Amino acid sequence: MSQKEILTLPHDQIEAIQLEGIKKTVVACYENVPFYKESFDAAGFDPYSVKSLDDLSRAPFVTKQDLRENYPYKMFATPLSEVREIHMSSGTTGVATVGGYTEHDLKIWGDCFARGIEYANGGVDDIVHVCYGYGLFTGGLGAHYGGLSAGATVIPMSAGNTERQIRVLKEMGSTIICCTPSYAMHIADTALAMGIDPARDFHLRAGIHGAEAFSDNFRAELERKLNYHVLDVYGLTETMGPGVAIECWEQQGLHLAEDHFYAEIIDPNTGELLPDGEWGELVLTTVDREATPVVRYRTRDITRILPGECPCGRTHRRIDRLHGRTDDMLIIRGVNVFPSQIENVMKTFSQVSSWYQIELTRKNHLDVVTLKAEVAPGFDFDEISSIEQLQRNIEAALKSALSVGVRVHLVEPHSIPRSEGKAKRVVDLRED
Repeated sequence: MSQKEILTLPHDQIEAIQLEGIKKTVVACYENVPFYKESFDAAGFDPYSVKSLDDLSRAPFVTKQDLRENYPYKMFATPLSEVREIHMSSGTTGVATVGGYTEHDLKIWGDCFARGIEYANGGVDDIVHVCYGYGLFTGGLGAHYGGLSAGATVIPMSAGNTERQIRVLKEMGSTIICCTPSYAMHIADTALAMGIDPARDFHLRAGIHGAEAFSDNFRAELERKLNYHVLDVYGLTETMGPGVAIECWEQQGLHLAEDHFYAEIIDPNTGELLPDGEWGELVLTTVDREATPVVRYRTRDITRILPGECPCGRTHRRIDRLHGRTDDMLIIRGVNVFPSQIENVMKTFSQVSSWYQIELTRKNHLDVVTLKAEVAPGFDFDEISSIEQLQRNIEAALKSALSVGVRVHLVEPHSIPRSEGKAKRVVDLRED
């Protein structure tokens, strides 16, 4: 069956594929991974009794901590002799999580990301410029395999050396770029500083950007500066890497690769299933991964399953663009606030740029949130009264939108450190 046929299957046929794969997955986990045997037995879940997709809701959840406690190989369902590649998370906040890939898993990964190339109206005539980092991080090789699977030409730049990236983009005629959205913005700004107009001098048609959340306003600014179409891509090491879900050209949600992943939305506090259209935590089960399958993995990402079909005609369900994470949610005076909400307010002010950081401190046992934002190039930073008035205006808008106070501190352009990987949007300076 061709990819086009798979992507337009009637949904009952997609569910049949999911059920067949999940039946095999839960049994493979139970028989080959001691963690799953203990977990299933403790929850009273019989993997041999799965007759419908609804039966999966009886299985217990798996968390990142579970994966860390079974580092490095205890979550593998196949012998290492069958594993061809290993990736892992950065482990900056603890033990890394590990993902293994058989030959079969690598093919799935490439095919899933290749759908993003297709969604970008791409194929064999495209040059895909990959400047996600290569290595243990899944971004670089995920995009690389996707480009190859789509039949495109791949330029494996990896991250860093921004001026060289710009020269290659201009001289080699790259048509699709894959990197974090913040790095795409950094490329655009650096090019302009070099006297190169990326909207005119690059040849990009689309960017496939992920690994960090970005607002619609940020997307619009990217599209203006680079004169291309931005598609959001979602993935995580624990399930595969980038390609679990990708936006199509319509930009109306990310199409799940439902023949390879089964998605549920739960209330993050109670674990109860939520209906389509309601915001909650995304839970993923791999349908046909061999080396490191996961059953009901709690991603901590907040999204919703969008009801209805996409105008593009593809039948795989869509998730909304991420609203935030349950573990990066800020609790300010008892109010839940996501960094994306702060960014959405900030982007309504043309006098500030896209570069900002949220600093968390604590005073008298209360959390204090300060938004440090760069003014836009050309804004007169020496005009103190204008700066102070702009700060007050942004603070008032944040108060109105969030119902809590956020201090605003405006800084000069290029004061906030740039990153070649994920942008560090939240800096926690609180001391326990």
